[in-house]
Amino acid sequence: MKVDVLTLFPSILQAALDESILRIAREKGALDAVLWNPRDFTSDRHRTVDDRPYGGGPGMVMKPDPVVLCAEKARETRGPGRVIVLTPAGRRFTQALAREYAREEHLVLVCGRYEGIDQRVVEVLGAEELSVGDFVLSGGEIAALAVVEAVARLLPGVLGDGESTVEESHESGLVEYPQYTRPPEFRGRAVPEVLLSGDHGRIRDWRRASAVERTRRRDEAEGRGAERPGTEQEQRTAQEEGP
Repeated sequence: MKVDVLTLFPSILQAALDESILRIAREKGALDAVLWNPRDFTSDRHRTVDDRPYGGGPGMVMKPDPVVLCAEKARETRGPGRVIVLTPAGRRFTQALAREYAREEHLVLVCGRYEGIDQRVVEVLGAEELSVGDFVLSGGEIAALAVVEAVARLLPGVLGDGESTVEESHESGLVEYPQYTRPPEFRGRAVPEVLLSGDHGRIRDWRRASAVERTRRRDEAEGRGAERPGTEQEQRTAQEEGP
């Protein structure tokens, strides 16, 4: 998969691309990532990429021309791609959307800065707007990294365990069950007995029940109270066997 990221601060993303899963994905040829800087597409000697907002207000807004020219060059050089602008006003990013993106051949991610990007960028490029959550960041780089990593780990051959992506949080609509490793007891807290039993059927049932219960608690804490898949037996299993 090809991923192009437009950013005023490429060093932020390059550091992450050189580590861990993203480095592995690139070394295996599953991920072909290129960083572009809109400053390289300015026409003045100061390489200006922002200006005051029309209508007044605080801060500065990213100008449309350097961003659009940069995105057009990325698509001209690397082929047609799905353009995504990272913005708090966008559609919420989910695991289902990560799977959808993982089926694309080429993504072009646009990172905003300052007070945002001129809306005509979205209109001219036919871009979609995407948010990673209802909170404020100084720019779209961290959001772009979240998207790139979530997508990259779904690409064939990137993760060593083929079942890893299936059992993780949100893949089944549930958060992941609690995980434990050695030692079997730590500061008076023991690993649930079922995980030491060797009974794979019981372990599977406990993990499913724990995921259901964990998701229910999270939804209640967030005030959602949404119904989640889970039988009465699964709920009893989670309560009886811990954690």
